[in-house]
Amino acid sequence: MGRENPLSRLPSLTRILAHPSVEPLLARHGREVVKKAAHSVLDSWRDRVRRGGELPGEDTLMERVVEQVRVQVSQLEKAGPVRVINATGVVIHTNLGRAPLPERAVRKIAEVASGYSNLEYDLTEGKRGSRMAHVEELLREISGAEAGLVVNNNAAALLLLLSTFARGKEVVISRGELVEIGGSFRIPDIMAESGASLVEVGTTNRTRISDYERAVTDLTALFMKVHRSNFTLSGFTEEVSLRDLVALGEKYSIPVVYDMGSGAIFDTARFGVPGEEGLRRAVETGVSLVTFSGDKLLGGPQAGFVVGKKEFIDEMKRHPLARAVRIDKLCLAGVSALLSLYRDERVALSEIPVLRFLSEDPDSLRKRARRIARQAKEKVVHLSVTVVSDVAECGGGALPGVKLPTWCVALSSESTDAGEIAKMMREGDPPIVGRVKEDLFLIDLRSVFPEEDSLVLKRILECDGGAFE
Repeated sequence: MGRENPLSRLPSLTRILAHPSVEPLLARHGREVVKKAAHSVLDSWRDRVRRGGELPGEDTLMERVVEQVRVQVSQLEKAGPVRVINATGVVIHTNLGRAPLPERAVRKIAEVASGYSNLEYDLTEGKRGSRMAHVEELLREISGAEAGLVVNNNAAALLLLLSTFARGKEVVISRGELVEIGGSFRIPDIMAESGASLVEVGTTNRTRISDYERAVTDLTALFMKVHRSNFTLSGFTEEVSLRDLVALGEKYSIPVVYDMGSGAIFDTARFGVPGEEGLRRAVETGVSLVTFSGDKLLGGPQAGFVVGKKEFIDEMKRHPLARAVRIDKLCLAGVSALLSLYRDERVALSEIPVLRFLSEDPDSLRKRARRIARQAKEKVVHLSVTVVSDVAECGGGALPGVKLPTWCVALSSESTDAGEIAKMMREGDPPIVGRVKEDLFLIDLRSVFPEEDSLVLKRILECDGGAFE
C-alpha cells in the first residue's frame, strides 16, 4: 500500500461549516463570507504540508482550523486602523499613529462624539461662538503668548501663516534649516504653495546674522527660523539664535516666525532627556509667531498650533484658508483636554503617555522585562526568551540623536529566524510590532504601556505554541 497523502487529513469544507463554533459566524456574516475564509485557511495548511510541515492530530487540527477561520472572519469587523502594541522602542512612531492620547483626552473625545456639543455655541450668551474659544485661554496660559489658534496639522499652520503674511513677497531662511519632514514634504514646497518666495541665506553649515541682513529688500515679509527637529548638524557650524533674529526683525520692522516643529511645552532636560527647549522659552524672545505640532512631543492628537502676538493671530483667523484647515470637533476635544494637563507639570508628566515613556527610569523597564521573561520561560517550549539592554529613541521628527537607555524581551529560535518571529507577532491579536537585531526579535518596553505587559506575555506564549509544531 502507498503512503497516505497528508493532505487527505485536512477537514473538508462541509465539516468546517457544520462545526458548532462556526454556526455563530454563519449567522452573523453569512455563508459566502465564512466559506471564503475557510478556503483561505485550508490553502494555507496545504502550502505548509507541501513545504514539509507536519499536521497535528485530527482533533487539534480541526480546532486550529476553526479558530483560524474565526480570526479571518473577525478581521472583517476591524476595517480601518486597529490598536497595536508598539514594541519598537520608538516612542513617537509615525507609522504607528505617533502619540497615544492621555486617558483624559480619550474620555473627552468620546463624550463629544456621542452627542451634540457647544462646538461653536456660547452657552453664557446663548448665541453663536467660536471653536477657538475652547483652547485660546489654555494656549495663552501655557505658552505665555498673547494669543493662539489651532488647525489640523503643523504643515497647515505654516501654509496658513505664509499665505496670510507672505503671498507675493519674500521669506528669508537659512539654508541649514530647509528641512524635509515626513512623506518627502519639504519647507520650500509649503512656501511655494503659499505664494511666498524663498530667499536662502548662509550655507548649509554656517549662517550669520549678517547673511539675513544683506537679504533684506522692500519685498521681505518675514524672517523664518525652522527648528531642525529631525536631524542634527555638528562640527564646523554656526547659526543665528532666535533672540538675535528677533532683534534684527525689530530693526527692520520685519516679523519673525519660528517653526518649532515637535512642540515641547517644557524643556525636556527637566525630565531627564536632553535636546529640546520649551515653548515658553521661545515665546519669551519676542518672536512674532511660533508654530508646532500636536502629536509629537506635545503628546496629543494631530493638530497644528500657532501662538504669538495677537495682531498676527487675529489676521490669520480672518484669512479664507483658515476655514479650509480648521480643526474638527473630535480633535478639538482631545486638544483641549490635553492642554489642560499642562497647567501642572507634575500632572502632565504622569498622565501624558509620550512624556511618561520618555522619562521612565530604565531600571523600571528592566524589572518589567525580567518579569515577562521569567513567566514566559516557565511555559515556552520552542522559543528562547532572554532580557537584553539596548537604546531606544523618541522618533516622530523629535530629539534627533538622543538615545534612550532601554530594556527588551528578546525572542529567538534555533528553527526559525527572527524575521519570521517578527511576522508571527505582527499577525496575532493584538499585533505586536517590535524590531529585529542580531538574530533576535526585540520587544522594547520603552514604548509599551505597563498594562500591556500581560498581553505581551500572552502573545509570546501563543507564538511559541502555534508556530513551531
